Amino acid sequence: MLRCRSCAALVLAVTLWCAMALSGAAQPLGREVLEPYIVPPMSLGEKLNDKGVWQLLNSGGAEAGYVFETEPMAPLPGFSGAAINMLVVLDLDGRFLDVQLLSHNEPIFVSGLPEKLFYDFFKQYRGHSISDTLVVGSPYGAGGEGSALVYLDGVTKGTASVRIAHESILAAALQVAREKMSGISTGPPAHPDPAYTEDLSWDDLVAQGIVTRKTILNSELDAAFAGTLWEDDDPEASATPDAPYLDLWVVDLGPPSIASAVLSKGSYDELQDLMAIATTDEPVLLIDTGRHGLITDEFVRNTAPDLISAEQGGFPIAFRDADIYIELNDDLPEALRDGAALILRTDRRLGFDPTAEWTVQIKALRSHGSFQPELGSVTLKVAHQTPERFFLRPETVTPRAPWVDALWNRQGDLIGLGVFLAGLLLALGRGMNRLAAHPYFTPIRLGVLAFVTVFIGWWGQGQLSIATPLAVARTALEGGSFAFLLYDPFSLTVWGAAILGFVLWGRGLFCGWLCPFGALQEFAHHLGRILRLPQIVPTPRWDARLKALKYVVLASLVALLFAAPGMLDKAIEVEPFKTAITTFFIREWYYVAYAAGLLLFSMVMFKGFCRYLCPLGAVMAIGGLLRGRDWIARRTECGSPCQLCRVKCSYGAIRKTGEINYSECFQCLDCVTIHEDGAQCVPLILAAKGRKLGVAAE
Repeated sequence: MLRCRSCAALVLAVTLWCAMALSGAAQPLGREVLEPYIVPPMSLGEKLNDKGVWQLLNSGGAEAGYVFETEPMAPLPGFSGAAINMLVVLDLDGRFLDVQLLSHNEPIFVSGLPEKLFYDFFKQYRGHSISDTLVVGSPYGAGGEGSALVYLDGVTKGTASVRIAHESILAAALQVAREKMSGISTGPPAHPDPAYTEDLSWDDLVAQGIVTRKTILNSELDAAFAGTLWEDDDPEASATPDAPYLDLWVVDLGPPSIASAVLSKGSYDELQDLMAIATTDEPVLLIDTGRHGLITDEFVRNTAPDLISAEQGGFPIAFRDADIYIELNDDLPEALRDGAALILRTDRRLGFDPTAEWTVQIKALRSHGSFQPELGSVTLKVAHQTPERFFLRPETVTPRAPWVDALWNRQGDLIGLGVFLAGLLLALGRGMNRLAAHPYFTPIRLGVLAFVTVFIGWWGQGQLSIATPLAVARTALEGGSFAFLLYDPFSLTVWGAAILGFVLWGRGLFCGWLCPFGALQEFAHHLGRILRLPQIVPTPRWDARLKALKYVVLASLVALLFAAPGMLDKAIEVEPFKTAITTFFIREWYYVAYAAGLLLFSMVMFKGFCRYLCPLGAVMAIGGLLRGRDWIARRTECGSPCQLCRVKCSYGAIRKTGEINYSECFQCLDCVTIHEDGAQCVPLILAAKGRKLGVAAE
């Protein structure tokens, strides 16, 4: 569209100011800010990149989509100069599950229209797909019959703001779709080569196909509307069937040699000034010498045109008005210089490749009726491609897989954890006899538990949870991917040690040595002993009954997984791990009261939660059935007549016969210490005195 030169300076100033605003992309928000926006049973998974894209997990812990903000990826400036930031939730098919306004500074909503109208606008995205042609506006009457447009109701007097927000959403969603949903990363985009020069005229551009022309006659438009409600609603088309309805010219102005052949010196300089700031934008010129006109009366500068869209490779291209002065080169035919002209631009970082074929889609509108006219449309498509020689294509850097990034990001923690686990396994040995017999065994054990609490728990966030086995079970049943396990290599390493412990010793390696909350309970118990608090010791019968309770809790969680997955997140709070370890007791008071209450209770009942209530402990006990040997040495006299180990076992894991109940053994090693101590083990004491009870002591 031609404009008076007197506006050029003002328009350029505004454009440069907006581009500067674009350059200052905000830092993505943290997990603690975003999590409250995710509606259960969905939850926020791992962060996938430095632009603030997160996994969306379903109730089973499998990947169900993506969560991201618009501002870090598409910081289009609003009328305040600041970007409008929205939170977008997409499923794996590119369908909007939710869009919510996070922050804005739009003047019309700050001190004018009710802000609720702005928030409510974004509810309309739910259920629509990124492949839909979403348009902000309302058709007249019944409208839209036979139309490919999907209308989102705007906000009266706030249309420009919601359209900018709309373009931000589409631009950010497109970027996520290209990089995540298509299975490939777009890599560095091709960009115009500033050093490449070629003396070109308009005739050269046309002859070489650098300019694309598409003419649609009135008769062709009539044929497109034939058989619809609107077939007779364009008298001009019927009167002049051979006249052009659309005579469209498309040319990419990114390469300087092409732009200089098309634009006047003033417009060329203005465009180059803009591109010097918005270095990732690709400008495209559209000229129509027919009667279509490219835009409607409702068009707002610096936003996406109402009637024009584009796509490439099945993905929409987020074009928006460049809002710069357009004056064409005098060498162009007069008909072109008098036509309707529009320069659009898109960010190449969103995946647009100017050297690959892409399609301009022009909507041709007709209305039927006069009182409440019904609007119909057909789509006119024009394919365009610019030769490769005008562009540079940086070498594509294959990004590391997210799980590899997770490994690199935590390599220091993983090395520390690996050294600790190797040392612990070496110290424990096959039967743990050497460690249990050490004169400083108790200080050593407490030191290990302190390290586990601080490093594995609070620092490394390696507290295992029942949530992981439940997620694995759900994924296995649904045939999903187990890749989510790789995003937390620290916890996965602890799981690996626990599973190795199943084979070597049973459940006790994790529950007795590697569980941070279990360590806190043990410290609480020692404190209770120091304070001489009375201890609660259930009778053997009640002890057996209470130990079955953890299996009931586990079975209940498994039932919820299938019957009511939306309740599972709350039910898992039976574990106090998130409160005591993950959030450092910084949560709602009732969660803190529950976790603190369990620790206080441990002062009078030794590790009561671990023994009787922990569903993860039930899983560990089941996993302990993989144990390949009875590693705790026993003597014939153990159980009859000697009951010392059974009496001393705080876990009640030794039967009257002297046999070890490995499903309840936490590897405290008290019985191993007694077995190796000539001053405590009754058979050893009697053997030392030359007396024997039936069979000689070993």
